[in-house]
Amino acid sequence: MSESQDPENSTRRLPTVEPAPSGGVIERDRSRSGSTYEAAGAAQRTGGRAGRFWSGRRVPAALVALIVLGGSGLLLYDIAAVRADHPAMQWRRTVADDLASRHLDDVWVLAGSALAAALGLWLLVLALTPGLRKLLPMRREHPEVRAGLDRNAAALVLRDRAVEVAGVQAVRVKMKRHKASVRAASHFRELDDVKADLETVVSTAISDLGLARPPGLSVRVHRPARKG
Repeated sequence: MSESQDPENSTRRLPTVEPAPSGGVIERDRSRSGSTYEAAGAAQRTGGRAGRFWSGRRVPAALVALIVLGGSGLLLYDIAAVRADHPAMQWRRTVADDLASRHLDDVWVLAGSALAAALGLWLLVLALTPGLRKLLPMRREHPEVRAGLDRNAAALVLRDRAVEVAGVQAVRVKMKRHKASVRAASHFRELDDVKADLETVVSTAISDLGLARPPGLSVRVHRPARKG
């Protein structure tokens, strides 16, 4: 067998690497291998700002609309009746006479003004705040998708992770918008060791929830109360 045909001494063509095209895929020479290698793409961009979910406020809006509609209709009917040479309704005459005879420092005038101001302030708060405090916004990976996680469900997930820690007998988790409180009872092991493990496990669980604004963590560990 000649040297060129000797498999040990024969020269084998090495794979060549081509420059990466615009799509980011690098291909090797397919004469010896059919595999392709994808270049590491750029970091995945977020889908935008993950703001809070806004409540529809259907019940307050419906109540205000009904009150305004009923009052406006009744007042318009009374004004039309007066224009048609009919006497005004008794309630309007009574209210007009009562307001004309009362001073501004009267108790009922002050009480009515305070009630109207409180009602207006409540309506402004409802109009300017998102509501839905029990729904925690999650990170947006795609612009077209918005996701939220119920606070009770998030607390249940954290509780399930916490009870897996050695030494934990019972756990109570309260999930708020900015803070997660974990209260655990440990029947063995040192309390400091249990607390350290709980902080590590629950912190990892909070990160796994995928929330847009991960809450802070507060962990307390105590011994269970003795029976009898």
